[in-house]
Amino acid sequence: MNDQIIISGISATGFHGVFPEERRDGQSFIVDVILKFDLASAGTSDDLTKTVNYATVAEAVVEEITGEPVSLIETLATQISNRLLTDFPLVVTVVVTVHKPSAPVDVKFTDIAVTIERHR
Repeated sequence: MNDQIIISGISATGFHGVFPEERRDGQSFIVDVILKFDLASAGTSDDLTKTVNYATVAEAVVEEITGEPVSLIETLATQISNRLLTDFPLVVTVVVTVHKPSAPVDVKFTDIAVTIERHR
């Protein structure tokens, strides 16, 4: 399937991480999502009910970022993908990238991220 909706740069403060200071102080997490499903009906009907409301998707992602802390961004990505596949039944495949640009690493870097792809 080649049709997709892409939402990039959804950001919020979360309290995820393995170190106590990450859980205490929080940090910015940035999430990109790709939702893959057939957009033909929406494209021909101009009907919002035939697609996915990307504002609602973004709100769901923020709820996951700001929700219950987890240790790994791999876990956060999995929780986001599960939520999107559950809440948006039109979606067949979801690709989730979680960025942790302020990860506590002792070398200079611009970003640390994980990407997962899950299918219905």
